[in-house]
Amino acid sequence: MATLAIAFLLLAWSASSSTAEIGTYVLVDARNGAVVDEKNATRKWYPASLTKMMTAYVTFKAIREGRLSLSSGVVQSKNSAAEPPSKMGFKVGTRFTVDTALKIIMIKSANDVSVALGEAVAGSEGAFIDRMNAEARRLGMTNTRFTNPHGLPDNRQVTTARDMAILAMALRKDFPESRDFYKHPGIRFGKKTLRSANREFLLRVPGANGMKTGYICNSGYNVAASVTRNGRTLIAIIMGASSGLERTAFARELFDTGFRKRGGKSVTQMRGSSGNPPADGYCRRNKKLSSTEYVAKYDIKQTSGGGVLFFGKAKDADPKKVDSSGFTKANGKPDWAKILDRTLGPRRVAYRPLPVGLGNPTSAPSVAAVPAEDIPLPNPNPIRRAEYQIRTQLQQTAEAAPVGPAAASAVRPGSAVDTSQAAPGSIFRKGLDFTIPVPNPSPKKQ
Repeated sequence: MATLAIAFLLLAWSASSSTAEIGTYVLVDARNGAVVDEKNATRKWYPASLTKMMTAYVTFKAIREGRLSLSSGVVQSKNSAAEPPSKMGFKVGTRFTVDTALKIIMIKSANDVSVALGEAVAGSEGAFIDRMNAEARRLGMTNTRFTNPHGLPDNRQVTTARDMAILAMALRKDFPESRDFYKHPGIRFGKKTLRSANREFLLRVPGANGMKTGYICNSGYNVAASVTRNGRTLIAIIMGASSGLERTAFARELFDTGFRKRGGKSVTQMRGSSGNPPADGYCRRNKKLSSTEYVAKYDIKQTSGGGVLFFGKAKDADPKKVDSSGFTKANGKPDWAKILDRTLGPRRVAYRPLPVGLGNPTSAPSVAAVPAEDIPLPNPNPIRRAEYQIRTQLQQTAEAAPVGPAAASAVRPGSAVDTSQAAPGSIFRKGLDFTIPVPNPSPKKQ
């Protein structure tokens, strides 16, 4: 009877749990790669913007080999400027330094700058992608293939949590200087403040010091995170969360429990593949948690202080039994600041964005040998070509639209300013290509 009672309670708990799940994750010791915790770590998944860690790795290696320096020039080519958001939206021909490019891609995650940086390092986007794949093979990333330097949707571009952990360890170990590029919660470019999607993790979790987030619908919300406590550094790769908030809270929980454990076999000893990537539309199937579900699952007080459930740790409490009065505003909407305090802890570090400018390039990138406007698209895939044609048509429509109150009201949500009023000499492209987004005030949607 006791066994049946326990089984019944387990079944009831499972039925009351949220449908949201993490697709795959692994937690490793950065010193030796010992696996502390994992789930489906060898299942293939889409990396999204975690791809940019390899873009940075290849760039740092080129710097070490003397083929360029942090002050070398990067040019915004026609090819790189054609990338969709998230992007900086620099005008074609704008020049900036490798140092600036690295900070932008690792903190702001700009896709156009990722391509421009790749062209500066290898002479063309295609040649840079070849280098990315060569490094993946050399590092032993056996289930990884790159088809672009930024992580935008392409179902041929796959990896695993295991492979990304190997890359994160190599980036940290082989190039310690890289740590200064992914520990910041945001950048300030001129008068614009651009926040990292990893900012709350960096500002709230004790010892947090990196590394990179990513999102496309087919992958869900991904993160490569690192934390150092008492001289020990752990790295987590998490892919397939239902929201930016959940990936951060799950990472916090994973680290809190992981620092109390010892690692086992090395991540490099994990072999083979345990499954294919999720089917298209993963983000629509993996339902986001409501505010009460989120607190029920990740409330620090519940997971550290005892007793919603009598077995294991007290997580995934019944949302119906959660008192939401402590994190609900007078208008009935969730108070996300208080929710963050309850699930990540209070901010321990003040938010100070890193000032970033174009810099002073000391040399021209190799692609500058061709006029920027004439740099060809290096064998773009059909999806990118169609997207580019649509954006061109929208651009022409926008330029032909009448100027006035009606036109001003049509500025796309997410644009920082109405760029039809851009000052002469602006480095940013006018119209729809100026896409420095205004950060969404709700952290749930980040």
